[in-house]
Amino acid sequence: MLDLVFATNNAHKLEEVQAIVGDSFRIKSLDDIGCHDDIPETGHTFRDNARQKTDYLFSKYNVDCFGDDSGLEVDALNGEPGVYSARYSGSRDMEKNIDLVLERLARKEDRTARFKTVISLLLNGEQCFFEGAIEGRIIMERQGEQGFGYDPIFIPNGYDKTFAEMSAEEKNKISHRAVAVQQLATFLKEVLKR
Repeated sequence: MLDLVFATNNAHKLEEVQAIVGDSFRIKSLDDIGCHDDIPETGHTFRDNARQKTDYLFSKYNVDCFGDDSGLEVDALNGEPGVYSARYSGSRDMEKNIDLVLERLARKEDRTARFKTVISLLLNGEQCFFEGAIEGRIIMERQGEQGFGYDPIFIPNGYDKTFAEMSAEEKNKISHRAVAVQQLATFLKEVLKR
């Protein structure tokens, strides 16, 4: 079994990825390798931020690793909040971030949006990227209690409920992160065949 470090300490993310990747790779957290650093995320794109995480881990710990960056892009807001999704309001308070998106969309008819994830993988010194996106729209007010982040105001295309109204299992089958992780898993399985 090969070890692969995921640039996170989020137990839910770790379990989700491990389940998709299977048991050929052991997914380790930052804690597992003794990394308690505040890894920089100063890029202007999701790809830049994902790359920063893997470059940092590889240069400091010399480990095979992957990292991701995700966020919400709203067309009528010129792609905002984008890479600033977690701190759009100037803080990490998601209620304030949601309020700001709804406030800025108040008089806009176009409410199309998407969630995006980019994963950077550094394996045997080779860097690869995997991307996932899900299109949808922003509704007028919060609906649902599940999920996190902007889930209560985002309805994916083809559905009549927000991510926050879906079970974790239902959301994880269609989410932007699930799409990117599935690409990662397919790639890793191919690597094992070489």
